[in-house]
Amino acid sequence: MGRRNKQLHDQSLNKRSPTIVYTPESQLKHPIQLFTQMWQDLLACRELAWQLLIRNISAQYRQSFLGIFWAFLPPIVTAIGFTFANNAKIVNIGATDIPYPAYVMFSMALWQTFSEAINGPIQAVTSAKQMLSRINFPREALILAKLGEVFFNFGIKLILIVAIFLWFQIPITWNIILAPVALIHLVILGTFFGLLLAPLGALYNDISKSLTLIIGLWLFLTPVVFPIPQGGGLAKIVQLNPVTPLLVTTRELATTGVVSNPSAFWIASIFAIVGLLLAWVVYRLAMPFVVERMSS
Repeated sequence: MGRRNKQLHDQSLNKRSPTIVYTPESQLKHPIQLFTQMWQDLLACRELAWQLLIRNISAQYRQSFLGIFWAFLPPIVTAIGFTFANNAKIVNIGATDIPYPAYVMFSMALWQTFSEAINGPIQAVTSAKQMLSRINFPREALILAKLGEVFFNFGIKLILIVAIFLWFQIPITWNIILAPVALIHLVILGTFFGLLLAPLGALYNDISKSLTLIIGLWLFLTPVVFPIPQGGGLAKIVQLNPVTPLLVTTRELATTGVVSNPSAFWIASIFAIVGLLLAWVVYRLAMPFVVERMSS
């Protein structure tokens, strides 16, 4: 299928209709030119991304009665529920490196961040449908703004994390300064999946609804409320889960300072980074078709 390359003469975006030029040649035939344009657009959209970020954050907390407390409630409620179940012997969690309530709250804060990174690109494209159909701008701005929102929300969760360290008297090692690196890789993995699904998510609401169910199941295949199993079929699934080494390494660097499986961490990191680049190409090539479909 040939390429439809949109060249928009947008000196006056609100007054002129864009001129669309169709060319039969695929952009993939010129990868260097494609990546150069992608990089240039990424740099050019920084100011717009910042404005979208400010708008999104303002709207997020202006329309919420509890505001920033939503960043704290899920980890706390989950920790209370599973701690009660563990103490009542309803479930057998096993030993954890830090007190179990702290383990769950910290892990849930990391899981929330990963979940937001997945949903962010889909939500960004879906909420910007009208803007996409009317204005020509680098669509990477939507993704950058959502990434900024993910890290902003994690900054709020840091208040809870600091309180956990103080309340449970968790010792701090120098390796904690490396935890943000592992966290960034975790966000990259989530953004990879979200960016890959964003074009379809803009066209079909089924994607968002299905993703909610998948993330709910995925939570219980990740060592968030339980330590990594040592044997059995579940252990193999958990170990093959790409989220496992990234989330576990972030938690270990912040708490014990000892990384249990560095090779798995780097394999998952390379998978996340390469996947994000490929998803970016898919997003870049698919969005003109998505915008045309939404406009028709």
